[in-house]
Amino acid sequence: MYDYKLLEALAMVVQEGGFERAARALHITQSAISQRVKLLEEELGQILVIRASPPTATPAGVALIRHYRQVALLERGLVSELALEQASSRSSLRLAVNADSLSTWFIEAITPFMKRESVLLDLRVDDEERTHRLLRDGEVIGCISSRPGAMQGCRVEPLGRMRYRLLATPEFADRRFPDGLTLESVTAAPLLVFNRKDALHNRLLVAAVGCIPAAAPLHYVPSPEQCCAVIRAGLACGMLSDVQSRALLEAGALVDLAPSLFVDVHLYWHCWNLDSPLLKRLTQTLAGNAAQLLASDQSGSSHSS
Repeated sequence: MYDYKLLEALAMVVQEGGFERAARALHITQSAISQRVKLLEEELGQILVIRASPPTATPAGVALIRHYRQVALLERGLVSELALEQASSRSSLRLAVNADSLSTWFIEAITPFMKRESVLLDLRVDDEERTHRLLRDGEVIGCISSRPGAMQGCRVEPLGRMRYRLLATPEFADRRFPDGLTLESVTAAPLLVFNRKDALHNRLLVAAVGCIPAAAPLHYVPSPEQCCAVIRAGLACGMLSDVQSRALLEAGALVDLAPSLFVDVHLYWHCWNLDSPLLKRLTQTLAGNAAQLLASDQSGSSHSS
């Protein structure tokens, strides 16, 4: 049987990014935090956290932190079920979500749950193809991911899909693409992408011109809101989701550079496969509201999904 005060100290060091911050979060001294982590390592006979800046868990440390957080979530459900919960008691839900979902539909989808439950959000933001790694490593209890298959020890619920189109202002389109999308025009026109992991534009351009332009000038703007602002300013064309751009298209502020083409990103909710009433209620609320918020016109031809 593990001493959960020791496991808590290990988890907080990694979560807070340092021994001093972990000590403040637990309202104990930094020396006490260090002693607890050291004692746990001595009991198990191996290093659990790499003393770097910030500290990172070893594989054994990752497994212990995941176990600690799963037990804490189950205890939270038991306390609530037995009506022992104090009014001021709030647990923190660590979730991973992609930036586009966070900036558009995610908060609205979980708002009913947040209003009912005495919980706090602790969000990690990463690409929708990479958030599942945070779940696998035990850093979060659930994540939004584009992977349909459930990981070991987890369950998965389909949420819907985000549809992306290549958009620009009418002036930008007239100036840069007078003959539509051609290999020559897409090679010369500034293109905005979220970051260097973002490949949505490549999937659409392959369908539009037959290849990925080798020398296209790229802007990197890692903020969904500012991506939209840059495109609206006429500085570049770029991929925006229907959720974010529908009103702008209807108002004529933006135009679709490839009306018959779009890229669908299907989203899934992954979470630990635990008998936790709290996690079950979160899943039901998120999945139900996401299905409504992400629903949109399915017409048109998609090259990739």
